[in-house]
Amino acid sequence: MGESKPGRDPGREEICIGRVSGPDRVTKIEAQRIASEIFLTRMRQNETAARPGMTVSSFVKTVFVPSHVQTKKLAGRAYYQAILKHVLAPEEVDLIFRGAGKNSKTKLTAIQDWPYLGDLRLEDCRPEHVQRLISAAQARGYSAQTVMHIRNVISAMFSCAIKSRHYPHDNPAKRTILPERPQKSSHPLTLAQVKAVLQAMRYPEKEMTLLAMLANMTVAEICGLQWKHVNLTGAWSRNAGEAIPPITIAVRMRWYRGELDSVKRARARNLPIPELLLPMLIMLSGRGMWTAPDDFVLASRAGTPVNAINITARRLRSIGDELQMPRLSWQAFRRGHFALQAELGSQLKFHLASLFHSDAPGTILADDRGTKLA
Repeated sequence: MGESKPGRDPGREEICIGRVSGPDRVTKIEAQRIASEIFLTRMRQNETAARPGMTVSSFVKTVFVPSHVQTKKLAGRAYYQAILKHVLAPEEVDLIFRGAGKNSKTKLTAIQDWPYLGDLRLEDCRPEHVQRLISAAQARGYSAQTVMHIRNVISAMFSCAIKSRHYPHDNPAKRTILPERPQKSSHPLTLAQVKAVLQAMRYPEKEMTLLAMLANMTVAEICGLQWKHVNLTGAWSRNAGEAIPPITIAVRMRWYRGELDSVKRARARNLPIPELLLPMLIMLSGRGMWTAPDDFVLASRAGTPVNAINITARRLRSIGDELQMPRLSWQAFRRGHFALQAELGSQLKFHLASLFHSDAPGTILADDRGTKLA
């Protein structure tokens, strides 16, 4: 028998999870998830025989949420909590996530005669149980997208159960049939509509619209944009601890559900600031407050990120109703810009420049309702 190396616990097994550098490196979050799965799998290898009556609810509470859901970022955790309320009774899901440190503000309550899976024994679940739930969601008028999300969460749940040896069969969600998704006809905004909307806007929805259109940023990225990630100078900047090229926005963070979070690796990028955006950003950088590196480019009077949900509800929808554009959304502006760019090419900036500069944003702070403050 070989001797243990000095300083190493002979009863502890070392496991290689992945590389810490190189193109195939494993991030800290991925390593934690893998380690958690390995630990739970080994800990529960013999647990199934001892607990043959484990229900779906019990599995979700004791295994799925701790080992899978809690390894996700804020957006992922919120997604699972919302969709699981169609799989288990909503009140039960609230208790599970409250125990995991997540308070729910949803008012969703249990639906009578809904085919929830919670009371079923995990090992007894079959494709017909999942199909019954999918059919109920479809009959109640849920969109095809929502039905697909329900199936995907159930599939993830049973994949976790199979890995941890709590479920001895094939994934039952894989054999279900989803409703066909209707093809949506897209109607991009016209140039006249874009001009009309921008003329009706004020801070901060106007600035949000310009960033969405011209910089192709998502609302979460716009709300989470900090000055340290914006370089308005002609030289390289290192305010964020990394080199940012001249006249560039470095997309690194996002503000989602009340938390500042890093964007996914694929979304981290450097965006050259379009000529039409530069005057607006320079003006915002010259306001009397909230211009420190960690401050937000679009800030409320308290210095917090602007509330995109409230702005959408109070301003964007009312503008859409006034202009007879009920489906007005931030995504519509991004799609509209791509369509106009394809149609007008380089002429687009000349069409928009006169509007931007003749009606430059004059308000640089707002409360969470989008009310003018300065």
